[in-house]
Amino acid sequence: MESSSVRLFHRQRSLHQILGGGTLADVILWRRRNAALGILSVTLAAWVVFERSGYTLLSFVANVLLLLVSILFVWAKSAAILNRPPPPLPELKIAEEVVQEVTAFVHTRLNSVLSVSQDIALGKDSNLFFKVAGCLWVISVVGSLTDFLTLGYTTLLIVLTVPMLYEKYEDHIDRYTMVAYTEARQLYARLDEEVLSKVRKYILEKRKLS
Repeated sequence: MESSSVRLFHRQRSLHQILGGGTLADVILWRRRNAALGILSVTLAAWVVFERSGYTLLSFVANVLLLLVSILFVWAKSAAILNRPPPPLPELKIAEEVVQEVTAFVHTRLNSVLSVSQDIALGKDSNLFFKVAGCLWVISVVGSLTDFLTLGYTTLLIVLTVPMLYEKYEDHIDRYTMVAYTEARQLYARLDEEVLSKVRKYILEKRKLS
């Protein structure tokens, strides 16, 4: 099938290029089918375990770490008694360069968030305020409907299915979306001409009379 000349947002790049064109894009678009299927399977298994067992993420991580530390401790003590080599652990040390890079990244992002928060608090950017308020409201609504674990799994499921399905049926989706967008613009134009323009005219007349 020939690729459609009409693309959403008049984009020139493919979906794979927009997603970075690397390993992550390959997994999201199921070009690495085994990796994508493995991620979904492991995540689904973890979600089922958490839902059925009643474990929370924090308690699960704590128990896994407790088991790991206990095994290593017993292994090290037994090795010392039996003159065996200790557990083959790598050197647990974070390089100073890594710490500096992480610190610089956090510092830059935190300052950006604080700057945006200040602009919103002082009323300097109304559009940004409504965007942030809308996002927070959506998060609040979603959070009241589901728990964090289910939300995370659902988000991962969407990320690993929607882009793949879109790439597979890209021409059809773009064509029908553009038709719907054109019809919506025409409907808005008629609404504006028949209703909104009259409302604006009425408001202006009222202001002039007052």
